[in-house]
Order: sequence, then structure tokens, then C-alpha cells
Amino acid sequence: MTQAHPNVLDKGIGARLSRKEDARFLTGRGQYVGDLRMPDMLDVAFVRSPLAHARIQGVDKPEGLEHLVFTWQDLAGVKPILAASGLPGFRTSLQYPLAHDKVRFVGEMVAMCVAPTRAQAEDIADQVLVDYAELPVVADMRMALDDASPTRLHEAWDANVFLETQVQRGEPVAASDGVRVSRQLSTSRQCMMPLEGRGVLCWWDSRLDQLVMTSAAQLPHINRTGLAECLGLDEGQIRVVSPDVGGGFGYKGLLLPEEICCAWLAMHLGRPIRWLEDRREHLGANANCREHAYDITVQVSAEGVLTGIECDAVVDSGAYSSYPFSACLEAAQVGSILPGPYRMAHFQCRTRSAATNKPPILPYRGVARTGVCFALEVMLDFAARELGIEPYELRERSLVRREDMPFTNITGKTFDSGDYALAMRRAVETLGWRGWRERQHAHQGGGAVPQRRIGLGLAVFCEQGAHGTSVYHGWGIPMVPGYEQCHVRMTADGVLEVQVGIHSHGQGLETTLAQVAHSVLSIDPARVRVLHGDTATSPYSTGTWGSRCAVMAGGAVGTACEALGARLRTIAAGLLQVDAESLVFADGGVQVPGGAALSLNEIAHTWYRAPQRLPAGVDPGGLALTAGYRMQPDGGTFSYACHACAVEVDTATGLVRLLDYAVCEDGGVLLNPMIVEGQLLGGLAQGIGTALYEEMPFDAEGQPLASTLADYMIPGAGEMPTVRLDHLETPSPFSKFGQKGIGEGGAIAPPAAIVNAINDALAGIGAQLLSVPASPARVLTAIREARA
Repeated sequence: MTQAHPNVLDKGIGARLSRKEDARFLTGRGQYVGDLRMPDMLDVAFVRSPLAHARIQGVDKPEGLEHLVFTWQDLAGVKPILAASGLPGFRTSLQYPLAHDKVRFVGEMVAMCVAPTRAQAEDIADQVLVDYAELPVVADMRMALDDASPTRLHEAWDANVFLETQVQRGEPVAASDGVRVSRQLSTSRQCMMPLEGRGVLCWWDSRLDQLVMTSAAQLPHINRTGLAECLGLDEGQIRVVSPDVGGGFGYKGLLLPEEICCAWLAMHLGRPIRWLEDRREHLGANANCREHAYDITVQVSAEGVLTGIECDAVVDSGAYSSYPFSACLEAAQVGSILPGPYRMAHFQCRTRSAATNKPPILPYRGVARTGVCFALEVMLDFAARELGIEPYELRERSLVRREDMPFTNITGKTFDSGDYALAMRRAVETLGWRGWRERQHAHQGGGAVPQRRIGLGLAVFCEQGAHGTSVYHGWGIPMVPGYEQCHVRMTADGVLEVQVGIHSHGQGLETTLAQVAHSVLSIDPARVRVLHGDTATSPYSTGTWGSRCAVMAGGAVGTACEALGARLRTIAAGLLQVDAESLVFADGGVQVPGGAALSLNEIAHTWYRAPQRLPAGVDPGGLALTAGYRMQPDGGTFSYACHACAVEVDTATGLVRLLDYAVCEDGGVLLNPMIVEGQLLGGLAQGIGTALYEEMPFDAEGQPLASTLADYMIPGAGEMPTVRLDHLETPSPFSKFGQKGIGEGGAIAPPAAIVNAINDALAGIGAQLLSVPASPARVLTAIREARA
């Protein structure tokens, strides 16, 4: 049902072009860090703390192997990681690449061991003895907020809180008008699960006097900056190469302590050093996100109009701030994005980023929005149930209206375009809501209470993507994006090289950016080479995060190709003896409509190989240039969607089965609808994991309880329902081609929509799910509590 964009070309913007990069991935020719080997290379294994909080009283290196074991005291000249923030009241934390003085979470690195193979390095690590003096553990974020607690993760702090924020807009509406619903909701800590774990290979290039780090990284330039700060090198002495990366989702969007350690060791030993993360390291020490708690109240008028939200939100931020986003990226956003796509008169929100003896929280696909959408959308369903109306009826009365776009909401977010109510209606229609309702009533309307109960749920959200300078500066994030740049160069045989600073690790950007170039220059995407992931050749960029690449890098590629096109037209006009303004790009070349034409190959050949034919006045910069792009205004684009689903809940086992699923989304002009659908389905799988399966529990001593994939459950193909995707395409008036960021949307709504469906199924017996994942144990507990 995709609405055609008027400028759709066969292979340009809007085309369902097959992904260029898939050939190498599907035939095993991708090149990941784990595929790389260098002569004389050594592998690293780390000694990691088995305790969540303890003083390090001594480290004994195995006799005869002391030269192969390194602790913080050995890392001369290295500085700790410091992720600062410009927000008032923010407390900074120093994270030493190898623990100094004490450890603050299970899995924190204490020593590194090096050997010709990983197995040998692990054998050495097993012989390292660390003398720990245990300290009291702060394992629960609520406990961390207790001012009376004598335990401080960071001794200089006066509270175990990175940051507290307060937002107050408007005045409360009289409580007697309508319903006021309050609940305590929570989301569990998760691990991101890219196919490829983290990995890094470092070596010193003595010819260039330069550290070369090949890393599975989303932000090569930011990693270079962080490395320079920690190692005391200038950035010109560091080259970061990010090869093929097997999924990121935010997990690879930060500076790693492992990268610092391997870089120092490569310089210290003068040999290539590699570390490849194993899954136990990943689960037990490195990937944790999305642990939120909400004490939330929504007020709805008797007519079903949302009038206000009050919330006290806590996010478990772990022990340190990860570089560069800091520990407050999630909680600080909650206060600004909780209102979602709704109009209201009153909003009040307090947020706290709690410091606990757990690994640092990391940004994960849909940063903060997944928890926020869960909290608000579940509450709206409770309110609709109290008023006795369908949940979509309540939402439609408060959603931002199409005729009000651009619309600035109660927290100052400016929505660029869209018809949120239409998207919701189409999702409801696509699901066949009324038919499912009739089936539900027929199934559950008899005298006996059925064991298997049917429920319907939906969730609406908006996703702010492509955040610009003003947004990140306002959030106090030190990594503030500016102009996104693109360098284009046409070779002598007419191939277009497009160099960008963002990184593609599954998004299909090598294809979509080539489609942008085709739309501007009419060049066959097969003759466009998109180059990325190397700080030595790509223009500076803050990297790939926040659904920004299609908007920012797409805009930069379009701008650069337009500038190159002007130069190509000038040359062609001289060769054809016509006015440059009369020329258009078509069929892989430049032509006078209905008349003479030159191929891009011929024009490039003239510049490089036959310059005597060049007309006077051509740009001496030739067929290579760099252009920058920044959206104006730069508050971001707002894609949005409605997810609707039907579920079956087995009240005897607690198992939840997805019966049907429909999505209607609006990503503005879709650069490649097929790739967008792949993004949505991949995100949906992750959202289903959040809703039903994925959880990293910790015990009271801060021990992770799901450190293998036997314990940490992730959805597979068998857990994916039949999904029907419906597209709206409302162009953004702010972006270059009307496109919006959409990479995270699939993962945001599923927990809310699925839990709403579960609660709908259980409403007849009075049970309520207030936490995700909605595991069988949680479902059964809710049923038992209702029956009690």
C-alpha cells in the first residue's frame, strides 16, 4: 500500500532496489574483525571481577609469566574514560580501562593477558590471583536512591545518582473530571544481541607513526577522539577502521575499555593485538540496557481526552557513564519524550539516573522510547477500560492532528508532518480489530472461563530521529553533531566514489545512498561505490546512531552530488556547445532534452585524460569535492507508527502466543521501501524479545543470572507472527528529500502493544501485567494475585 513518490526513478529514491552489499554477505565474503589476522599477532584475554563491589588489595601474576600479564599500574600514561555532560547537577565517573583501587560490577576488567592464541591467553588469566575485599552491593536502583544508604559507588558523590531532572508544563486539571489512573510499571534489564560480538585489532604503523585500530564500531571518528584523550596521542596519530560489522543497535556505539587496553598493548609490545568478545563476556559483563521504573499517573476527561501526565521515572544506569553518551541519555530523554504524540494541558515528570553495581547502561535501538512508549500506552489502555471505550477511540481524541502540523508539543518537540490518527485507523483496520473482537466475545462470553483467552492491543509512538546540533547541545551530550559531510569523486571511467563518515552495519546504506546519487545524477547505482568506516578517508562524522543516516548522510550525499552535477554540466555544456542550464541528467549521462547527450564516462574522461578539450571557466577543483548538510530546523524528523496485535494467553501455563500483528508506519519519503520493511521486521523481532523473552536478572549481590544463551532467551523465527506492513508517506518539510529517520521504530511499540493485548485478554479475571518481559511466571503471578 505504499504511496508512490512523484520523483520515483527505476533505481533511485523510492525504488525497491536489491541491496548491493548482500552479495558479499550471502557468499561469506564479508570481512569482520574476526576474519583478520596479521603476522606476529597476539590475542588478549581479560581477567574479570567475579564480584560486584570490592576493593582490590593485590594482584598476583603467575610466576614466569609476569611479562604477559598487565594491570592498571602497568598502563603508564593512560587516562581513565571520562564521559562528561553539560547538564547541571551531573555527577561524573572515572572508568579505568583496567580497574583501579576497586571494582564496581561483575565482569569489570582487572588485568589483561596476552598470548599467541586466545586459549593460551585464557589459561594465563586463570592463573592470575586477585585479592578482593568485598564491599556492600547496591544491586537495585530503588535502593540506590536511598539517601540513608551508607554505600556509595563513587566516594566523592553525595548520592548514588548521576543526574536528576524535573519537567513541569501547564496546570493540573480538576481530578473530579474524568478518570485518574495510577500504576507502577517497569521494564527489565536486557542484553543487545548482534550476531557479531565486539572485536578489536590494533597495531602500530611505524612508517606513518600511527596507531591503527580496526574495531567493530559504529562511531569511528568518536572512538578516535576518545582514544586520543585516553592515550595522550593527537588524533592524527590514530586511524580507526570499522570493517563489516555484524549488527550494532547501539552496543558498538561507544569507546570500549578493551579498545584502550589493546591499543596501549600494541604500542607497548610493538606487535598486533586482537581481542574478540565471547558470548559469556557479552552477556555477563558488557551489554545491559532498558531497565526503567515508572510511577505514573494519567488523567483523562469523561469524554476520553488525555488532560495530563505525572510521572516519577528511574533508570538503572549502572556503575559508570559510557563514552560518549553518558549515563543520562535514557533518563534525561524520558522527561522530554514521555508525552509521545499526544496533546495535553499538563505534564510533570521527575527522572533520576541511578548508579548501581551493574555494567554501565548503553544506548539500545529505540533509546528510552521503548520504555516510555510502554509506560504511557499501557496507561492509556487502563484509562480506556475504565471509561468503557475502545483504546483507539481514546487515543484518537488526543493525538496530534494532521492539520496542526508542524506541531510543537508540550515539551517543545516540533513534529514535522504526518497523520497519526490515520495511521492508527489503518493499523486497526489491517488487523481486523472488529472481527477479532467478535471472535473474542464468542470465545470468552460463555459461562465457563476458558483456559486460553484472546486479547487485543495497540500502541502508537513517534520516533525523533536525525537529531541535530540544538538537540544534543540542549541535552548536555558532549558529542554534538554538526554538518554531516560527504566527499564525492568521479573516477576517470565515470565511477562515482561516495565517502561518508557514518557507518553501515546492516541498514543497507551502501544501497540507499547509491540510490540518492542516482536520483541526482542518473548514474547507475552499480557504478556508485559507497565508502565508509575509515577515519583516514572518510569525512568527520559523529557516526551511526539515532536514526540519522538516511536524513543526514542522505542529505549530504544529495548536496554533494548536486554540487558535482553543476561541474559536470559546465564541462558538458562546453563540449556540446550549449547553455549549461539547458542540460539535464538522464540515462547515465547529461543531455539536452530530446537532443545531444554525453555519458558521465565521457565527461570524466575529458577531465582526467583529455583536459585540452575542457571549456574555459571550469572549476579547478575538478570532479572531486566535499559538501556538508544540516537540516533546518535541526530538531529532527518525527516518524511514527501504530502497532496492533491479537494474542492468546494460556491461563494454565502463562504462555503467550501472537496470533496476528499489523503495523502502519510513516517514515516520510522511503528511500527504499524494501529496506525499510527489513528494518521494521528486524526491530519488531527485538521488540517481541523485550515484550516476552529477554531479561538479564541480577541477584542481591549484583550477580548476573543469565550469562549464557541457555538462560537468556531471545526470539527466533518460530516466535515471529504473521506481520502485515502498511506504509504512509508524508514527506518531512525539513529534510532534503522528505525522508525521516525510521531505523529504530520497529523495536519501540511491541512491548506496549503486546502487554496491552495480554491485559485485554486477562481483564475478565482482573489480572494485570505491569512489567516486561511478560514471561509465563509473570503472567501466572498476575493471575494468582487477581484470584486472591
